[in-house]
Amino acid sequence: MARYRDALCRLCRREGEKLYLKGDRCYTDKCGVERRKYAPGQHGQKRKKLSDYALQLKEKQKAKEIYGVLESQFKRYFYWAEKKKGVTGSNLLQMLELRLDNLVYRLGFASNRRQARQLVLHGHFHVNDRRVSIPSYLVRPGDIIGLKEVSKKNPVIEENISRIEHRGLPAWIEMDTGSLKGKVLHAPERDEIELPVNEQLIVELYSK
Repeated sequence: MARYRDALCRLCRREGEKLYLKGDRCYTDKCGVERRKYAPGQHGQKRKKLSDYALQLKEKQKAKEIYGVLESQFKRYFYWAEKKKGVTGSNLLQMLELRLDNLVYRLGFASNRRQARQLVLHGHFHVNDRRVSIPSYLVRPGDIIGLKEVSKKNPVIEENISRIEHRGLPAWIEMDTGSLKGKVLHAPERDEIELPVNEQLIVELYSK
């Protein structure tokens, strides 16, 4: 499977805003966007007027980069969102938020979604007491996400949990720090998803 292997800060600088791809570093003055507030590359400091298509494409790329999803997979999520009842754009973001790797990040077990993906692949997590090692696994409301007993002493996970106050928890999930288990209370509404993405532009792009 294809993977982006270049510097993550380049993605944020290209979009002109923080996508929080590097976890705690994004909250410091070492953040690439804070240090160089222009796009990467030779012509990065030139201002360009974007067409409607370019704006739509930009929003789609931004959502893909935030969640770490490839084009074919992202397109599949869009078609599923289109078939569901409700607003297509909100349905799309809701499904992306309910991915297991995203929830591991949201619950504070990982400092960013890329690290969360790796932890899930290595089999550190259970969903309803069943081991799940698929990052794209869609969690349902009421499901409980917990750590393997051995993984509770993992120094990386312990450090991440100690910094959860840095980000806080969304209202639609809860975390029991004693048992190190998180629960999905309900599927997130659009106003509960803090994301710098205009999903309507993504819908317009795919509807052409």
